[in-house]
Amino acid sequence: MRCILILFFMQISFGVEAQKEFFTSFDGIEITYTDEGKGKAVVLVHGFINDGSSWNATVLKKELLQKGYRVIVPDLRGNGSSGKPQEEKFYTDDAEVRDLQGLASYLKLKKFIVVGYSRGSIITAKWLTLDRRIKKSVLGGMGLDFTNPEWNRRILFANAFAEGAELTEETKGAVAYAISVQADLKALHYLQKHQPVTSVFELGQIKSKVLIVAGDEDLENGNPEALHSAIPKSEFVLLKGNHNDVYKTDSFSKAIISFLK
Repeated sequence: MRCILILFFMQISFGVEAQKEFFTSFDGIEITYTDEGKGKAVVLVHGFINDGSSWNATVLKKELLQKGYRVIVPDLRGNGSSGKPQEEKFYTDDAEVRDLQGLASYLKLKKFIVVGYSRGSIITAKWLTLDRRIKKSVLGGMGLDFTNPEWNRRILFANAFAEGAELTEETKGAVAYAISVQADLKALHYLQKHQPVTSVFELGQIKSKVLIVAGDEDLENGNPEALHSAIPKSEFVLLKGNHNDVYKTDSFSKAIISFLK
């Protein structure tokens, strides 16, 4: 039986309350999620300084539910209503990916679809290399740079969220935003420090179908076409828009719904 939290949020797309639930992950951390609709399961994976509620403002979530999909939206550890452990060990060894694998098992999903956006695509890419239950997936708002374990952008933001860090022009806005939404800065530091790395070789071994989708003004995470080239069974769609807004759009939803057919 699922454990139900007395915690609700307004689901923007349908104007009804979606109930948050939780399961206990491999190391005792509670991971919250919402589970709506019936039919083919789609897991939506959110980005950095965010949580699952970020998908509520998207056309995609609304249309998935309208078209009869089951939509599962977790808060990754360290974010939203999920556990935010303060010890570094809880963020190592691809813990976020293991949480998602555990959630799929907890919900008894035999086959499912995953849509990641921004940092959620980084998590999804690693998940793809480990879980044959994923039938199709979408990597949105991401280039190939995350395959480099010494990626300077990852290191830059990991350092920015460390206690007593000196901020730069590139990082001060993100830290200010995190503070404004009462995000856990220590958790964000550990999440960036131990962000999963998927090599180009590993991407080349992915057997399932993958859609790469990005905005034409979004290159801050590397070249999405290079990511497309690295994954054999991938398709690529370039949309008009920037990193922060394109995933909310009708065009983003249409590209994904078409891919899932």
